[in-house]
Amino acid sequence: MCHDDDSRPPAPPVSGAVATSGPLELRAADGARVLAFEAHPAAGGERGMVILPDIRGLHAYYRDLAVRMAEAGFHAVAVDYFGRTAETDVRDDSFDHMVHVAQTTPSGVATDVAAGIEHLRSATGGSATSVFTTGFCFGGGYSWRQAADNPGLAGCIGFYGAASTVLEVADHVEAPLLLLLAGADQRIRPEHFDALVADLDRRGIDAERHVYDGAPHSFFDRSYAEWGSCCDDAWERILGFVERHA
Repeated sequence: MCHDDDSRPPAPPVSGAVATSGPLELRAADGARVLAFEAHPAAGGERGMVILPDIRGLHAYYRDLAVRMAEAGFHAVAVDYFGRTAETDVRDDSFDHMVHVAQTTPSGVATDVAAGIEHLRSATGGSATSVFTTGFCFGGGYSWRQAADNPGLAGCIGFYGAASTVLEVADHVEAPLLLLLAGADQRIRPEHFDALVADLDRRGIDAERHVYDGAPHSFFDRSYAEWGSCCDDAWERILGFVERHA
């Protein structure tokens, strides 16, 4: 897994007030229940962010990240993957997530993300006009994949996700990508993305790849003090990417 119950996301470089935050339940287009958590900036704004968690689903790190995104000026919603198969809403260390990960499908993830997108674009969800996705590990790969599976997104951001998840649909990618990779990741290597970045470059689609040399998988965590500068840089890259593509 990426982030455990003790992990918390680092603060954005500019932190504004949060108007509201809390759990909600969405309904996907196929009728499935989507457990979610939303947060909204006090200053309002037109930018939305759908957060795709790691294989743990909607646990504390991602609820906190939604609040961090609202502090950074986004209407944010973090979505869960397991509403179709899990009988409980608990996503802490007691939850047997791998049983449910095995039952996820690309179409199911895309449909759940679409529910988050629709919510952010609605009046109750912030009326966002530019919606982005961001994800981590399992959710990182799926965040990039939404550039193909959910047309109309402004951009898709991912941390240490698998290239294979998006390579399967590379020909259909329409939105720009931001790939934030850990240089010391033992499973996900920067070169895995060479073909994807080259293809998107030929097609005129922005694909920004940045590798944090020496950083481990799941470095985007305020408890990793030694990687604080990497966390700060990642926030700056996210905000810069959004500014260019909103």
